[in-house]
Amino acid sequence: MCWQGVEKRGSHKVTGNIIVSQNSSGQQTDGNAAAALTARFEADWQIISSGLRRDLGAQIYGQWIRSITLGDFCDLTGTLELLLPSDFSASWVSDHYADRLRLAWVSTNKSVKQLKIRTRPGTARVEMLRPSGVTERPAAQHMAEALPVRSALDPRMTFANFVKGQTNVLALSAAERVAAKDKPLFNPLYLQAATGQGKTHLMHAIGHAYAEVNPDAQIIYMSAEKFMMEFVTAMRRKEVMEFKARLRAVDVLLIDDIQFIIGKVSTQEEFLHTIDAIIGAGKRLVVAADRAPQALDGVDQRILSRLSMGLVADIQPADLELRRLILQQRLAQMPEAQVGEDVVEFLARTISRNVRELEGGLNKLLAYAQLTGKPVTRTLAEEQLKDILSACRRRITIDEIQRAVCEYYRIDRSEMSSKRRARAVVRPRQVAMYLAKVMTPRSYPEIGRKFGGRDHSTVIHAVRLVEDLRKQDSDMDNDVRALLRQLEA
Repeated sequence: MCWQGVEKRGSHKVTGNIIVSQNSSGQQTDGNAAAALTARFEADWQIISSGLRRDLGAQIYGQWIRSITLGDFCDLTGTLELLLPSDFSASWVSDHYADRLRLAWVSTNKSVKQLKIRTRPGTARVEMLRPSGVTERPAAQHMAEALPVRSALDPRMTFANFVKGQTNVLALSAAERVAAKDKPLFNPLYLQAATGQGKTHLMHAIGHAYAEVNPDAQIIYMSAEKFMMEFVTAMRRKEVMEFKARLRAVDVLLIDDIQFIIGKVSTQEEFLHTIDAIIGAGKRLVVAADRAPQALDGVDQRILSRLSMGLVADIQPADLELRRLILQQRLAQMPEAQVGEDVVEFLARTISRNVRELEGGLNKLLAYAQLTGKPVTRTLAEEQLKDILSACRRRITIDEIQRAVCEYYRIDRSEMSSKRRARAVVRPRQVAMYLAKVMTPRSYPEIGRKFGGRDHSTVIHAVRLVEDLRKQDSDMDNDVRALLRQLEA
């Protein structure tokens, strides 16, 4: 619905991942269009939040921007709601970042004219994550009164939807062990990964899986920032004992972004006591951060000791093969989406910083194609994702490509510009032209000039020839793959 004072027709509600569209009679409109609009807004927010993280720095971004979710959007006024988990954070973001957020949205999505920053409706002070339909245990009934709202675990973040690869196999296996019914061999589990690599996904997946095998379990997922805010609020309200009781009553405690607890002495002391209580009671603790425990400057050494005594499992940036698998899995979940292998390969190679950007780019591309009716091609991807691609693309030069190809095929560098037509030099030259087109933003004429002033039609012929040879000749495909890995390293 639209907000107070705005008519109901032509409005969209962005709630989590669902946009409910209504016409003038209040009836829900086409679900496909709503899904496309949802994907579009989510993809835009991925781009905007990525830029803000780069501009503001990881600490400020994680403390104030990361917790923002999308609320209502009214297309009559062009007003989009941004929701935050508390009155304090909503007020702070509104005072300090409203103009920056509005400018970013207006620049990215022309339908957004203004923003409304407010507290997320029905926000509980601590989110108790439980499977739907499960009632509270009698022993914890007095705590339920302080927690009137229980949010479900994010339905997308399950083990089934987590794509396994060489870079995350240890973290995934450890997470599955923690979520199993049997007592794990280690406690706590410390997940270490850069932004957007899947550590939050694994934490939610642990909650889902543990709730399935222990339907009466109490599970709390919260960020370190929320832990700090709730503890400070409890002290102000003289409700510290209630705060302690809520956390110590859980069976699984999941704390995300622990790096933001740095420097808060009283909060660190309480966090230390919470860790000791959880582990001492034989309950399960999972902590995630963007760095190793030893790299958490400003954190009490006793906390570092506790966090290091379990298992520290890191998630490395997704390699090319894993990025391909992630895209293929997402597309398998959307059988109506028609995306060629060339587009998948292009996205996997160029959006390499993190998985979140990769999925956001795919969502934006599919949403644009659905809204406009255009086919999903590489050209469309280059046009619509130019901001993401520009930020992710490593600036590989044609000189680097020529040098690598000459070393690989053991020919002299001068052969890249020579007029010789011997097969031993023509094929490497064509491979270099192909790589120059795939790995750089240069046009065909620009590439031709770097290869001895050749005509653009020669470059086009070389690119198409190598594309065909890769499909027919496994040796050629292996050569190109080896060169791509070498140049991307």
